[in-house]
Amino acid sequence: MKKILSILTASCILTLSSCEDWLDKYPLAQMSPETFFSNENELQAFSNTFYTIFPGDGLYNEGYDNIVKNEIAAEMRDGRTIPASGSGWTWTDLRKFNTLLEYSGNCKDTDVRNRYDAVARFFRAYFYFEKVKRFGDVPWYAKPLGSADPELKRPRDSREYVMQRMIEDIDFAVRHLPAQRDTYRVTKWTALALKSRFCLFEGTFRKYHGIDGYEHDWKWYLEQAADAAEEFITNSGYSLYTATGTATSYRDLFASENAQDTEVILARDYNSALGVFHNANFYTISASYGKPGMTRKIVDSYLMADGSRFTDKAGWETMEFKQQCSNRDPRLAQTIRTPGYTRIGATAKLAPDLANSITGYHIVKFVTGTAQDAYNKSFNDLPIFRSAEVYLNYAEAKAELGTLTQEDINLSVKRLRDRAGMPNLILDDANAAPDPYLSAAKTGYPNVTGPNKGVILEIRRERTVELAMEGFRYYDIIRWKEGKTFEQPLLGLYIPSKGEYDIDGDGTPDVYFAAKGETPSTTAKLTLVIDKDILFSDGDHGYISPHKNNPGIWNEARDYFYPIPTDDRSLTGGALTQNPGWNDGLDF
Repeated sequence: MKKILSILTASCILTLSSCEDWLDKYPLAQMSPETFFSNENELQAFSNTFYTIFPGDGLYNEGYDNIVKNEIAAEMRDGRTIPASGSGWTWTDLRKFNTLLEYSGNCKDTDVRNRYDAVARFFRAYFYFEKVKRFGDVPWYAKPLGSADPELKRPRDSREYVMQRMIEDIDFAVRHLPAQRDTYRVTKWTALALKSRFCLFEGTFRKYHGIDGYEHDWKWYLEQAADAAEEFITNSGYSLYTATGTATSYRDLFASENAQDTEVILARDYNSALGVFHNANFYTISASYGKPGMTRKIVDSYLMADGSRFTDKAGWETMEFKQQCSNRDPRLAQTIRTPGYTRIGATAKLAPDLANSITGYHIVKFVTGTAQDAYNKSFNDLPIFRSAEVYLNYAEAKAELGTLTQEDINLSVKRLRDRAGMPNLILDDANAAPDPYLSAAKTGYPNVTGPNKGVILEIRRERTVELAMEGFRYYDIIRWKEGKTFEQPLLGLYIPSKGEYDIDGDGTPDVYFAAKGETPSTTAKLTLVIDKDILFSDGDHGYISPHKNNPGIWNEARDYFYPIPTDDRSLTGGALTQNPGWNDGLDF
């Protein structure tokens, strides 16, 4: 069944080129929605286009406090402006889902109709989750609207109302989607994974942002998240991919041409034969995409291989790269280049390349063999939902509720640790001695308090490590109300002095750090001029500090939500209110 969805979607686009036109009007010479949707083939053809809502290269193209590039994300530098239109306030996809739901009654087979209604309601819940994350309160539309529909001019519904409609949609999807696992189509298990994801978001958002006064409080949503995750863990049959051992299974999961269906619940399908590619390899081996690199803050958060904290070691702050990477959580060496790194299928050892990684912590997650290195030539499938996330959702929801037990940890976090060959997380030990690095204002999450502080911090550490570059980081920070995290220093490797430097400690110089006007004599392949090509925290040495002169800026009173576009506000005559702190100049 691999790749069938790509073919079917293409076929739908060719035969139903006016699918979106139905949302306003349709040519009379063509079939209309009143006569379409009458059988499974037609319902499937139309619903195939729903899958384009999922992110493509955005699944690895992350860039906030964990991954930094040449340009700081607008969200981190007070760079967002109020748009006239667009910027996420778009509803075309929703109209597709509602169109199917409006006309699926044309199909008289109840089981078929329920199954495709479930597909549409899954995607509607997914769609609204993205809107709630971005804007907070949004209008709920349960039917397809034309451009002149007066419903477009009404105010926003409360997030409680929208979330409850999402719960109804996803519960319907859980009941009516097939239980048979399918890596490229949504199933009952995909629906449970999504429910655990958005209920965890809503529960923690309400908890840390102090939102109350609704019928359902933050605890109710976290209970929903935990219950959905537990049902998935208990009954789905999914586990973790462990086939190639602790040293490479995590790497191979993301480098596999075909998604590893022991763990991947739903994947974005790529195929060289069909010419469907992404850019993961080129993203990391060229300077064209901002030279992404992991930050030292995140690298330092990885545990030692024996489960102890790296940041408890003497001299950790100024430890050089080779020592820093020694005896660490094996996932570190499967996420960035560490000493001794080789490409898949190759034997040559490669040091981090500062020409292509702005911090020196050179990313390798999602990177395959060299045959896919050219521009837009990667075709390994990209996971959208995988069981590891559901395990983490379960553990975090229970920890925030205060109901987490060691048995819960063994059911969830332990499995991730086992895959990496790491010792288990021990609940009592974590709470007895919360990590000061993870709770510090400069490096962690100072808003975490209470008797479960230690284990909550450890689960956040695990989430950061396990889900790096999978598109979760920004909204994790948002729901935890830790926006000031984006003002923490964005640092890279520690470099003790200018001159010739051997990054990976193999005896061969990798880079020469030159003073302005210096003409160095060196065998290093790369020369970088200090204060021109590279910035250090302490003049001619210290931490690589790519944004030393452009630190992050976060407005606590405004930046947790995006602004509503002005054209859309004007269209409603002020019924659509602006988000707090955003001044769009309109007088309503």
